Amino acid sequence: MLEKDTYKTIAKVSEPVLFKDKNSKFFGYAFPVSNETEIKSRLKEVKKEHHSARHWCYAYQIGTESILYRTNDDGEPSNSAGKPIYGQIQSFEVTNVLIIVVRYFGGVKLGVGGLINAYRSTAQLALDASSIIEKTINIEYLIIFDYEHMNTVMRIIKEKSLDIINQKLGLDCQITISVRKNNSNFVFETFSKLHKINIKKL
Repeated sequence: MLEKDTYKTIAKVSEPVLFKDKNSKFFGYAFPVSNETEIKSRLKEVKKEHHSARHWCYAYQIGTESILYRTNDDGEPSNSAGKPIYGQIQSFEVTNVLIIVVRYFGGVKLGVGGLINAYRSTAQLALDASSIIEKTINIEYLIIFDYEHMNTVMRIIKEKSLDIINQKLGLDCQITISVRKNNSNFVFETFSKLHKINIKKL
């Protein structure tokens, strides 16, 4: 049986959404991210834009097979902001995504239940406003060979409709290909069987 080799994420930055409760305003943002550097820069952007807000709470998840996630309440009562935001990431079954909810306090306390509802609802609106797409989990391989084998290698790449990510033609030829996970073993074996052609997983 084939393993699942697809995942869902968002195609691009969503339009900001607004949720209101008892004069408090909650602005929600969803960003596609693939590493913690991108997450930091997105947080910086939003904090700069909403510098007079009271709280900038967020949750993110990155990775497809090994998952990395984090939630942050940013001064709100424990588990009243980051967790409900992360709950929506799980509910929509998306990854490589960061959701930031910015709160402007309206003078009336919402209580923990009210906060959980507000952060959850804003995160849900942000994901509803996002374009959710399905992507394949891909494995990258580096193929190293002499020029005389170029036709053989290129023929296989064409036959199998493999994506070339990088080519380096120096003393020898080096081509980096991207292969859908469920086809990866077959592609690896195909190249491994060929004389004087080396293939290694990146």
